[in-house]
Amino acid sequence: MKRYFLSLFLFAVASIVNAQQIKGRIINSTTSGVVENARILDVTTGVIVFSDARGEFEITSNQKTLRLEITAKSYYIKKVEIPVADLLEIALLPLPEMLSEVIVKGSVFSNELRQVPASVGMLTKKDLERIDAGNMVQVFNNIPGIYVNQGALNTTKLSIRGIGARSQYNTNRIQAYLNEIPLTTGEGELTLDDLDVESLSSIEIIKGPTSSLYGAGLGGVINLYAKSENAEKTQTSAATQVGSYGFLKNTIVASHATADINVYANYNDLQSNGYRDNGSYKRQSGLVNIEFPSTNGNSLNVVANYTHLKAFIPSSLNEDDFINSPEKAAFTWGKSKGYESYNCGLLGVAYTTNIAPKLKNTTATYINFKNAFEPRPFDILKEERISTGMRTKFRYLTEFFELPSDLVFGGEYYREWYEMATFQNLYEENEGQGSLRGSQLSNNEQDRSYVNFFGQFKVEATKSLDLEMGLNFNTTQYQLNDIFENDDLDQSGNYKFKTVLSPRLAASYEVASQKNIYASISHGFSTPSVSETLTPEGEINTSLKPETGINYEIGFKGNWFNNALYTELALYSIQVKNLLVAQRIAEDRYVGVNAGKTNHNGIELFTTYNLLVSDNIAINPYFNSAINFFEFEDFTNNEIDYSGKQLPGVPEYTFNLGMDITFFNSLRVYSSLMNVGQIALNDANSLFSDAYQLLNVKASYQLPLFKVMNLNLSAGINNLLNEKYASSILPNAVGFGGASPRYYYPGNPRNYFAGIGLNYIF
Repeated sequence: MKRYFLSLFLFAVASIVNAQQIKGRIINSTTSGVVENARILDVTTGVIVFSDARGEFEITSNQKTLRLEITAKSYYIKKVEIPVADLLEIALLPLPEMLSEVIVKGSVFSNELRQVPASVGMLTKKDLERIDAGNMVQVFNNIPGIYVNQGALNTTKLSIRGIGARSQYNTNRIQAYLNEIPLTTGEGELTLDDLDVESLSSIEIIKGPTSSLYGAGLGGVINLYAKSENAEKTQTSAATQVGSYGFLKNTIVASHATADINVYANYNDLQSNGYRDNGSYKRQSGLVNIEFPSTNGNSLNVVANYTHLKAFIPSSLNEDDFINSPEKAAFTWGKSKGYESYNCGLLGVAYTTNIAPKLKNTTATYINFKNAFEPRPFDILKEERISTGMRTKFRYLTEFFELPSDLVFGGEYYREWYEMATFQNLYEENEGQGSLRGSQLSNNEQDRSYVNFFGQFKVEATKSLDLEMGLNFNTTQYQLNDIFENDDLDQSGNYKFKTVLSPRLAASYEVASQKNIYASISHGFSTPSVSETLTPEGEINTSLKPETGINYEIGFKGNWFNNALYTELALYSIQVKNLLVAQRIAEDRYVGVNAGKTNHNGIELFTTYNLLVSDNIAINPYFNSAINFFEFEDFTNNEIDYSGKQLPGVPEYTFNLGMDITFFNSLRVYSSLMNVGQIALNDANSLFSDAYQLLNVKASYQLPLFKVMNLNLSAGINNLLNEKYASSILPNAVGFGGASPRYYYPGNPRNYFAGIGLNYIF
C-alpha cells in the first residue's frame, strides 16, 4: 500500500513538473482580428478557459498534443489537435455574415439591415474578395437593381433601378461618399475608378431616391468606407497580381493599431495593355486612413486619397466591328490616340463628439481637386477643379409621447471652382503620331454650389413597429464666366434652380421573430449639369428643370431555418418627370432637354444560405435577381412620340447565382454566374443587344509560413465560358458622315489572373 501511494505521489509530482503554461490567441480567420470571450475546452482534461479582450488565453497541460474545442458567438465550432507550442494562434471561421444583423451606417439611424425601411445593398469584405483586384466596379453586380456598364477600366457607368442608364459615358444621378466625403462632383458626375478595391472595408448602397438624406441623387447613394486595422498590432504586406492582356498590379500595405491610434495605408500601381487597340491603362493611387479613438466615445478620422491616371480610349464600335473585329478601336479614336490623363485627390477630416449623454455630433470637412487633360478626335479638353465643403450631423435620443425616439438633423455645404478650356486637335496633321494641340476654341470658368438641410425622425411606436419621416431642403446654383475673347459668343450667366423640398415617410414592422416588412414613400431629384444647360448655340437654357421622382416601395427582410437563410424582397415604382435627355447635336456633343416622364417599376430578390458541411467545410450559396419594367410614360423628342417604349440602356432582367466554399479556414473558392437580359439600344426600341451569361471563378489560399508571416495565393478566370457580349451600351448612338451608329463596347473574352502576397506581423 505504501508503495502504491508513493508511486501515485511520484506520478503527480512528475505531472506537475512536466505541466506547462501554454499561451494562445484566438483570431478571426477572415479579418485576423481578435476573438474575445471564446470558450476553449481541453478535451483530454475537461479544463475550460476563455479568451480575454486581446483574444489571448492560458491553459495548463502536460500533453505533447492538445485536443481543444473552441466555441464563440457568430463563429463555427472548431476542434483541433495540435502540437504544443510557445504561442498558439488558432483561427476561427466566422459564420457567413448575417446581413440582417449588419449595422447600416449610411441610413442615419445606424439600424440593423433587417430593420431599415429601405432597400439597402451591402458589400462586405467577403464580397470585395470575390473579384480580381484590378476591377472594383464589377462587385456592384452582386446587388440586385444595379447594373454596371463598363466599356473599359476608365469608362464605367452605374445605373440604379434604371436611373442613370441614359448617361453617355459616366455615372450620374447618384451621390457617393467616402467616409462622409463627397465623391460626386458639383455637376453630379461620379468616378469610382479612382479608388482601389483593396483599400475599402465595405460599401453600402441605398437604392432609389434618397434626397431627404443626401440632396441631389435621384438614383440613390453609395457610401464607401476606407479600410482600417481591426486588431492592436503592426503589420505590412506586399502583393502582386498578373493577368491577361499585360495586366500587372503591385500593392504595398502598412497598418498600425493601438488603443490610441489606428493607421492604414495602401499604395498600388496598376497597368494593363487592354484587350482592345488603344486600350492601355496606367494608374497609381494611394489611400491613408487614420483614426484617433477615445474612451469617452469621441473620435477623429482623417482620410486622404490620391490618384494619377493615364488611360487610352478605344471608344464604342458599330455592329459590324463589334461582331467581326471587337479588339479594334473606333477609327477616329485610334487615329488620334485619344486618351484621358489626370491627377486627383481628396483630404477629409471628420470629428465625432458626445455633446451630451443623448446628443452626438459628427462634422466632416474636406477638400478635393482634379487636373485633367483629354485629347479627343473632335477637340482637346483641359479641366481644373477644386471643391470644398462641410457636412454636419446631429443625433439626439429622446422620447416622443413617452415613446423611444431618435432625431437626426444637419446640413451640408458644397462649393466647387471649375475651369474648362478646349483646343483644336490636329491629329490628322501629326503624321500618325496621335493628338496634337492646336488653337484654343473656348475657355470657361464655373462656380457651383449647393446647400442641403436635412432632418430625419424615428419613433418606436410599438415594440414591433418603427416609423420614420424626413425632409430635405436644397438650393443649387452656379455661375458661368466665358473668358474666351476670340469669338462673338458670350456664355456668361448665373443660374439658380428653384428650392427643392424632398420628403420621406417609412415604416418597418416585425411580423415575426427576425422577419420584417417595410413600406416607404420618398422624393428625389437631380439637377442638370452645366453642359446640359447649354443650347446648341452655347447659350444657357434657363427653362431647364431638375429631374424629380417619387419612389413607392414595399418589401420584406427576414431570417429562416435558425438564421441559416436570409431573404430580401422589394417591389417598387419610381415615377420620374422632367426627364433630362442628352440630345446629340454633333459627334460626341450633346445638350440637355426636359422631354417627359418615365416609369421605373421593378421586383428585386436577394437570398443567401449558410451551410456548415463539417467542422472544416462551409458553403455559402447566394442568389439575386432584378426584373425591370422601365418605360416612357409620356416622352416626345424631336417631335417623335416614344410613349410606352422600353427605356434604353438597362437590361430587362439580371439574375446572379453564386457559391462560396471555405475549406479548413484557409482555402476559399468563389464562383458566380451572371445572366443579363437584352437591352434596348434606342428610344424607338428598333434594336436590342443580345442577352448574355458570364461565369467567373476564383480561388484563394492562405498559408502560415511562420508565426508572424502568411503567404497568400490567388488565381481565377473571368468569363470562363468565353461569352461574346457588350459590356457597355451607348444609348441612341447616331452615325455621322454615312457611318453606322457605334452602340457597342465589347466585353473581354476569357481572361486569367493570379496573385501572390506576403503579410508580416511585427
